[in-house]
Amino acid sequence: MKRTHLPLNALRVFDAAARHLSFTRAADELAVTPAAVGQQIRALEDVLGVVLFRRTSRGLELTDEALAGLDPLREGFLRFEESVQAMQAGQSSHSFTIAAPHEFWSNWLAPRLAEFRAANPDVRYQLVADEEVDFTEANLDVAVRLAEGPGDLEGVQLAPPQRVVVAKEGAPGDWIAWPGAPLPDGAEPVLQVSNAAQAFASAQAGLGKAMLPMLLVEQALADGRLTVVDGPEPGHRAYWVVAPRPQWRQKKVKALVAFLTAQASQ
Repeated sequence: MKRTHLPLNALRVFDAAARHLSFTRAADELAVTPAAVGQQIRALEDVLGVVLFRRTSRGLELTDEALAGLDPLREGFLRFEESVQAMQAGQSSHSFTIAAPHEFWSNWLAPRLAEFRAANPDVRYQLVADEEVDFTEANLDVAVRLAEGPGDLEGVQLAPPQRVVVAKEGAPGDWIAWPGAPLPDGAEPVLQVSNAAQAFASAQAGLGKAMLPMLLVEQALADGRLTVVDGPEPGHRAYWVVAPRPQWRQKKVKALVAFLTAQASQ
């Protein structure tokens, strides 16, 4: 018999009926009707080509064929349970593999992860620098991406999509341009960079002003490294925590995401 064709549900019903020697009590355990138990047993007997139960004056009894297969079947169910527990062990693991933009990691995410670990000392992290990396190839748990939405993944937005123009106090009013932030019509940048990390570093160095995500620059504004030139105003992109659905179901991922979203709302 091919493994893919094993009648697992019927075998589970057979195990319950064999333990109780009663279709009625097996039905109570399985939350089905006695008729449904009887149908499953008859279907299993048809597949196996044997009789599994016989009725006697003393009640329901197992046939020799049923007794011959019962112990290996129960051992198999125990192995199934061990397999499920082994798969679930990864969900209860305290190790996180996270992909995030460099600038967001250093300015927002890393301090929050430190707080999360302070409350959960067993937690361990592995950082992947490329937030667009393939989840399977990098064995990621979650990624943080600056995007308009989660795309094909499950995701939660850390904060509303707001952007703000910032500069170091006393810096010239020249624009620092990067692909994620449109400049006003007619504005000519003094510096063209490739990403938010470079724009953020350039603004802090006093090279000019840059339009950046509000969540990214909150701490720099709070401690005086940058000042607001204009805004904040609604934007199109926000920082999202994303993951495929299987990862999203993990208890450890749910706990971490709940913590981060709570931190972002403060």
